[in-house]
Amino acid sequence: MRLILLMLVSGLCVGFSFAEEPVDHWAWKKPVRPTIPKSKHDSPIDAFVSRQLAASGLCFAKPASKQQLIRRVTFDLTGLPPTPEEIDAFEKDNSPKAYENVIDRLLASPHYGERWGRHWLDLARYADTNGYEHDEVRPNAWRYRDYVIRSFNEDKPYDRFILEQLAGDEAFPGDANAHIATGFNLLGPDMTDSADQAQRRQNTLNDMTDTAGLVFLGMTMACARCHDHKFEPIPQTDYYRLQAFFVGAEFRTNLEVASPTERQKFEAAKKEYDRLTQTIRGAIAAIDGPARKKLFEAKLTKLPAEAQVAHRTPPEKRDGGMIELVDQSAKKVAVTDAEVEKALKADELKELKKLRQQLKAFDAKKPGAMPVAMGMVDRSPTPPKTYLLERGEITNKADVVEPGFPTTLRSDRKAITATVTALPQSSGRRLALAKWITGPDNPMTARVIVNRLWQQHFGRGLVPTASDFGVRGERPTHPELLDWLAVEFAETGWSFKRMHKTMLLSETYLQSTVASPEAIAKDPENKLYSRMNRIRLEGEVVRDALLAISGRLNSKMGGPGVYPPIPPEAAKGSKGGWPVSADPQDRVRRSIYTFQRRNLRHPFLEAFDQPDSNLSCPKRERSTTAPQALALLNADESVEAAKALGDRLANEPEATRIERAYRLTLGRGPTAKERERAEEFLKDSPLAELCRALFNTNEFVYLD
Repeated sequence: MRLILLMLVSGLCVGFSFAEEPVDHWAWKKPVRPTIPKSKHDSPIDAFVSRQLAASGLCFAKPASKQQLIRRVTFDLTGLPPTPEEIDAFEKDNSPKAYENVIDRLLASPHYGERWGRHWLDLARYADTNGYEHDEVRPNAWRYRDYVIRSFNEDKPYDRFILEQLAGDEAFPGDANAHIATGFNLLGPDMTDSADQAQRRQNTLNDMTDTAGLVFLGMTMACARCHDHKFEPIPQTDYYRLQAFFVGAEFRTNLEVASPTERQKFEAAKKEYDRLTQTIRGAIAAIDGPARKKLFEAKLTKLPAEAQVAHRTPPEKRDGGMIELVDQSAKKVAVTDAEVEKALKADELKELKKLRQQLKAFDAKKPGAMPVAMGMVDRSPTPPKTYLLERGEITNKADVVEPGFPTTLRSDRKAITATVTALPQSSGRRLALAKWITGPDNPMTARVIVNRLWQQHFGRGLVPTASDFGVRGERPTHPELLDWLAVEFAETGWSFKRMHKTMLLSETYLQSTVASPEAIAKDPENKLYSRMNRIRLEGEVVRDALLAISGRLNSKMGGPGVYPPIPPEAAKGSKGGWPVSADPQDRVRRSIYTFQRRNLRHPFLEAFDQPDSNLSCPKRERSTTAPQALALLNADESVEAAKALGDRLANEPEATRIERAYRLTLGRGPTAKERERAEEFLKDSPLAELCRALFNTNEFVYLD
């Protein structure tokens, strides 16, 4: 079923003939820095955009007001509204660098990583559960989420960011963060209870191959899984050549990610604990060991044959598949103390309890648990063979293929086996792939990511199909600008923050959203950027704004996902349910820290088009539906925020309450007519109702 879904999403339609290879397709040519057009504008971006506007008889719209601009850029970079004090300071600052200073302040904010980390998590199909029927919790998935937020805040170069996620264990074996980063490859849904564990592993390999192609290369590789791509010049061999880079990896859910200091402390504490308890533990093992082994064997015989073999193989001799089988079936063969006690004789049980009581006296000396995460390791210099699978079926193995890069992206269109240098601890395959993706011979990586940045800032990508730069994708509206941005990004250190500033300082970004009659007639879809696009806030940003404006937002960062309250009926039928966080402060943290359950999305966020985390999401939908209006009017998030804001305003002088309400919610003061209506409304209604009315305006959920 999932394969069919992927085919439909990717636009596959079996029956069409294989497209002739368009060797001159723009995306497969290496980007070259174009000559910047002569222009009165200082920004190269404006020079390229204004040239196309002028060719259509158009020009830039008037600039946005300072109030509009600071609200736009603050939400854009941090996902939170500007405070009235920040708006006032910007309006009063008439220095030439006033706006640039605002950008620098926002980029330095820890909230920047939370905002832009959310965009990346959409691409990475992040969730805290496995999905499918049982939707089991992934207790350590949050470490990847926190890694992403830290990476954006540190302005980690994008080429390093890619290296860590595809091959952190190979490129930086001593770096715990790099090991956490490899969790990117395992974030897709996983049917852990599958009766066919070989097929389960193949599904994961398919998912990481598909996602790597979409996210880093802007290529719909999934369409070539079962046969040659119907619309792109991607042969099926290329799909499995790309997959060959991943086949040697072990998929781990308990990868140790302790820092050297944490590991040193743990080992020292464990050594001391073992020394103090050696005699007692030996005596306990002598009593319960035989019974425990017998119970273990009885449970083991109920597992599939391959799992039994994996458990009986010494740990040091297990391959990647065996390690995964042992990890996933450990709970099924675990023997509890209660089971052991039931199997012992009375005198044995009495002595065992006495010894356990003695051991308990040393609990204070026990070392704490080591931090673990989802991730990948590769401990074999000779990975298993990769086969082309006819019709994508694991039982239909055809020719053996070697790791190689998409032939479409080679200038000579030849299938060449990748040069891979084996490392002491691994095959080095994923590192070779990551280096090629970030290297000068790959025409896609920089183009794809700068287009994603542009899309988030301007509401529409220069290439509207952000994860499809192929023949079936849309062509860039400004190809030279796209190439200039790509070359500039790569040649200046792959810095996100530098590229943000380049885009945000342009006159193209500074425009108002008001379109002239000429622009509406000649550029109705705003493909030429004759004005700024009006952008609706995502559900997470709406919820976070409600919390921030009402003064309740808890800015604590990181850690396991939290559970804000949801309507009880929403959780009915969900495996695992929705255990509301016990600490009230956890319930009002930013939405990026809300537990992401695949089979139960937060109802308020879902109403505002929170994406399906089963697939990589290149661009969020922005629908206009009745549930959105109902959520803003009646959902607990809105009602509680209105009450809290009303209480906050009640502490203000009565003469300034209306002014303050508008400035907090909309980033501006009320007009004379609005003030008059608000005063009339408050004669019979509480402040909370005025606040709720403001939350339900288009101006609150849209950026001008």
